[in-house]
Amino acid sequence: MGVINVTPDSFSDGGQFSEAGKAIDHGLKLIEQGADILDIGGESTRPGAASVSPQQEMDRVLPVIEGLKNSGAMLSVDTRHAETMRATAQAGASMINDITALQGDPESLSVVARSNLPVCLMHMQGQPQTMQQNPDYNDVVADISAFLAGRIKVCLDAGIPKNRIIIDPGIGFGKTLEHNLALLKNIATFKSLGVPVLLGASRKSFIEKICSDAATDKRLPGSLAAALWGLQQGVDIFRVHDLAETKQAFAVFEAINNL
Repeated sequence: MGVINVTPDSFSDGGQFSEAGKAIDHGLKLIEQGADILDIGGESTRPGAASVSPQQEMDRVLPVIEGLKNSGAMLSVDTRHAETMRATAQAGASMINDITALQGDPESLSVVARSNLPVCLMHMQGQPQTMQQNPDYNDVVADISAFLAGRIKVCLDAGIPKNRIIIDPGIGFGKTLEHNLALLKNIATFKSLGVPVLLGASRKSFIEKICSDAATDKRLPGSLAAALWGLQQGVDIFRVHDLAETKQAFAVFEAINNL
């Protein structure tokens, strides 16, 4: 899954692809590099980010969906707004990726159920504006596993079948360094929930907390280390910024592993 941030303020590439034309070109480049899914977002959800209205979000992402809907890749829309989910599904999106696990908008469950699209349910403690202010868990792996199991059940009860559900433990969303490392260490635990697991560790700030000189544009080695660990643990989908580099790392790892 290649990332397309159609925003001026995303943590990794804020403003680089905020114009639709540049975002479309970036999406086509990611597909050339081997992306199966493009995750298109019109609202930054980095720690401390300000929220945007569904209309502003749609104004950003709909032209990009129009430009990429015949590209051959699945188009995932990264949104927590039901109105955006509905409009992008009608425009040709093929997946919904919600950081609130369909809790952020009371209409989200029914919109996704009617859309017949797959949905990724992510865990986030708190809201983007405040989520990194003293996040706390009894047992981060057990707590998030129980949360995601509960959200899967809610989706099933709402008419979303299990074969349309993906889960994401939400690295960096309301977690300390220790929480993030525990989730990565135990990522295979989430496979027991019986749905595909998505890992989004690419360029996240936990890498800088381990390596103090790792500014956002210097986190590729750490991103690859996390992705390779996830690959070894059976993660199904990897949300990454550096598509070609990740694909190369995976190819070498799998060539060695398959001997």
